[in-house]
This record gives sequence, structure tokens and C-alpha cells, in this order.
Amino acid sequence: MIMAISPRSRKVRVLATLGPASDTPEMIERLYQAGADAFRINMSHGDQASKVPLFAAIRAMEKTSGRPTTILADLQGPKLRVGKFAEGKVMLVAGHEFILDRDPTPGDATRVELPHREIFEAAHPDARLLLDDGKLVLRVISNSADRMTTIVEVGGMLSNSKGLNVPDMVLPMAALTEKDRSDLAFAVEMGADWIALSFVQRPEDLMEARRLIGGKAALLAKIEKPSAIARLDELMEQCDGVMVARGDLGVELPPQSVPPMQKRIVETARRMGRPVIVATQMLESMIETPSPTRAEVSDVATAVYDGADAIMLSAESAAGKYPIESVTMMNSIADAVERDPGHGDRVHFTVTRPDPTTADALAEAAKNIARTVSAAAIVCFTSSGSTARRIARERPTVPIMVLTPKLETARRLGLLWGVHAVHTRDVESFEEMVAKAKRMALRHHIAAAGDRIVVCAGVPFGTPGSTNVLHVVTLVGDELKGHSGAEGG
Repeated sequence: MIMAISPRSRKVRVLATLGPASDTPEMIERLYQAGADAFRINMSHGDQASKVPLFAAIRAMEKTSGRPTTILADLQGPKLRVGKFAEGKVMLVAGHEFILDRDPTPGDATRVELPHREIFEAAHPDARLLLDDGKLVLRVISNSADRMTTIVEVGGMLSNSKGLNVPDMVLPMAALTEKDRSDLAFAVEMGADWIALSFVQRPEDLMEARRLIGGKAALLAKIEKPSAIARLDELMEQCDGVMVARGDLGVELPPQSVPPMQKRIVETARRMGRPVIVATQMLESMIETPSPTRAEVSDVATAVYDGADAIMLSAESAAGKYPIESVTMMNSIADAVERDPGHGDRVHFTVTRPDPTTADALAEAAKNIARTVSAAAIVCFTSSGSTARRIARERPTVPIMVLTPKLETARRLGLLWGVHAVHTRDVESFEEMVAKAKRMALRHHIAAAGDRIVVCAGVPFGTPGSTNVLHVVTLVGDELKGHSGAEGG
């Protein structure tokens, strides 16, 4: 049975990470009710067996809610770590030399193993090595195939197996580890809608992931290394969406460089028509406290004003003390920003010029016509989702209702700005298209009697990428007579 559910009042999407604080069906339902539009499953923690109930709970909730629900599986990516110390930890002193080598013997205050051949190959004098999330800083003096001499610039306590970041190097290593390959195959089998690839450096990383996905999910590139910024446009060409992963990006860049980098990534993604997620530490204090700082509220608001497609909660909803409150707060901030009369103007600071195609021209026209005739919504029919992505790129002032015969398409569109996706039977004629658009707009409370809607589709129907029809219709209000909720629209 097709159930009707009103679209969210806001257009930006909220992505909530699941974890120990939110891994039961009851909590997932409460997160959804609080405002979560999509759910992130982090493959870095726990084994695959522990993720099965999460997929099952989300899909069960999807059936009861009647709303296609998006699942993003986030792969861990390569983790760089130093070896172990004989005493468990050492104190590194600023100004002293420290050796990194391939010797597995437990380290001391003068040296430690670095079990990553690729770093020795890519290292060069003056390159920085950041340890323990950037708390300690080493700078390379000299290196060979199995030994690297560094000077300690910022000292401190270094313990076993701490993480390592190398912001000044492009490592000759694949973004997909064996664990990632296994987790990717598992996530696709479980029906994940998006696969997020961590520590992307080169377009080739994304090509391999796309080949392994085989069209069964959309591909998201996490931008968390400065080296990725230099090839941002190339990376965008190879993925379906991007994430501004500010955690590692903030380790490898000076803090003051992260905000302009975030704006550049968001702007590039919007210009190229790729959904963009802003993530990490958005409401960090709510891990421990029931309310955020004013600076955090401003941070979330900035992402909404910039026109990001989605904003994400990480530890706040996965492991914090207040997961429901965190989602509620993010939902409230987004609502307040989008009610600001100046929001529309700020969102359109980014110019998104259409490509010279019929589909792009119609998407831009749909936005302009909706504004000119004060339409209540844009309704688009799509099989692949490309029409919806084009219209969402224009950031229209009205909701975008997407009607698709493919459930997987409806689910993938859950990260797209302003989209309310409905899985329904396809249409076969122009008259049927108009009638269904009017019925579904009424049934899902996206428009009412007397309202106009702009309908966008492709003829012949069922042909992906053939958007070539734009039609404005007025709802009478009696279009649902004789049509039950179970008839698919």
C-alpha cells in the first residue's frame, strides 16, 4: 500500500550516524521522528554481523512510515599508525630528532616502527608528519626506503599505535583496503544506497570503488585530505556526491583554512550538480551536554545558508548522551535558517549555470516558472534520478516532489536538497502524467485545491535522461475521488 506522508518543512537533509547510543529499532524510529532523513552506518567500528540489525531496522521503519529511507555505508579507508613502544609510551621533546623505520622492535624515545612502506616512498625533506590527531608534529629531515629522520616540532606524549596524518604527501596506496573491499561487498548486499569512500586522493580511487559497486549504490567521496583539493573537479566527475569531512581535514590543514576550504568544496559540488554533505563536530558539545554552544549553532547555520544538501551528526547521535536532542536541535536550526527571509538570496550566492542541454535548460526553467507563477511545488518524474538532481541544483524556493518507479532511486535521493521522493508506478502517457502529478501532490500534502504545480518529465516515458516536457497545472481539489491510497497514485 502507498502511504502518504507530508514532506519535511525544511529543504536541507539531516544525516544521523548510528552507534551504541542509537542502534535499536526504537531509537532509530525516534531519530527519524526527531528529523533524521537518512542514516549513516560507520564500517570503522564493530564487525559486519553487528550492522545487519541496523539495516533491518531501517528497512522495517521504511515500510511502516511509507517514506523511502536512505542508508549510507561509510568505509573506514586506510589507517596510518605508528608501531608500539617498549614502555607503552614515550615523551617526544621539541627540537630533538626522532627516527621512524621499518624495524618491528618496540620503540623508545629515539625511534619507533612505521609499518607503511608507502610513506617512506612518498616522504621528502620538509614534509610534516602529524601524530595523534595533530597533537604532535614531526618534520622530515631525510629519508630512505626504510628509515626516516625527523625533527620534533611540537612534542608531547606518544603512545602505542597512534594515528598518523601526512598532509604534504600523496601516498602511492589505494583508498580501498582489504577490509574496505569486504565491507563494500557486504554493504551492497545489504542494500546500502550510498557508499562513502574515505581518504580519497585521486580520481583512480573512485574509479575502482565504482567498479566494485557495479551500479548497485551511489558513490560518495569524502574530502578529508588537502591533496584531494588540488584535483577537486576531477574527483567530482567520478563520484555521485561528496562529503566535507572536517575531522581529518582539520588535522591536516591549519584550523583557519578549514572554513574557506569547506565553502570551496560546497560551491564546487553545487556548481557541478553533486549533493554535498557537511560533516564532523557540528554539535560536538552535545555528546556530553543537552544543548549546543552558540558557535556550533552558527556553524550548522552557515552550512544551511551555503546551500549544502545535507548536514551530518557523527558521535552526537552515535555515541553521545543526547542523540535525540542532537537531531532535534539540528532540525530546529535548519528550520529557523530556512525561514529567514534572506535565506533564498544567500543560497543563490553560488551561481549554478546550466549545461547546454535540454534537461538542464528545463530544470532552470522549472525553478523560474515556479517562482513567477507562485507554484506550490515542482513535481518531476524520473527513473534514474538525474532530473531531480538537476532541479535540486537550482535550489528552487518550492519543494521538489519526485515520482519514480524505482525504489532504489527514491532511496538515493534522500540526500538531495528539497526532494520529497515517492516510489510509485510509472506512467505511460502525457494525460496520465498530469493526473498522477496532481493526485500525488494532494495525497502527500505538497499542494492544495487552487494551487499550481510545475510538472517536469521526459517523453517517451521510461527512457532515462530524456527530460523534455514542462507543464503547469492547477489543482481543482477533487482529483483523489475514486482513487484509493493503494492504487499507486
